[in-house]
Amino acid sequence: MGGHPWFYFVDYEPDVNAALQRLRHQEFRAGRYNPAVWFPEFPIGPQSPSPGAQHRSIAGALAAAGESGTRSILDMERVVAAPSFRAVAPLVGEDLQRLFGTDRPTHDLVANSDELFEVLERGQGVCIIVYKGNQPVEIFFAGYSFD
Repeated sequence: MGGHPWFYFVDYEPDVNAALQRLRHQEFRAGRYNPAVWFPEFPIGPQSPSPGAQHRSIAGALAAAGESGTRSILDMERVVAAPSFRAVAPLVGEDLQRLFGTDRPTHDLVANSDELFEVLERGQGVCIIVYKGNQPVEIFFAGYSFD
């Protein structure tokens, strides 16, 4: 089976790891992860299914998901400087320029990028600071599931 892409936009905050952890807990409480929802649908919005957490903890959900992973942000445990398994790394500099033509991509540029998912590896994620003008307004998290 092939990997499945997942992605989220969250409000910007300078502490990207805090934003990641908050998003992980939000999606866990909503139950938008495998095996509670076998294949969560993206983008997540107000009408997205939200069956509620089906496990006692994120660790329990990860264990229940097994080798497939949760097919969601729950699989990403931390923010790191360079791509790593089960981690989110910032996409910066040359990569931003190559994918978006700027080092300050807008929501529309990021949301409409098919090329972004071509550079992602299974079991890894990226984060991108999204701008409106010169102001950071969102953080975009994206990645591929393990299977």
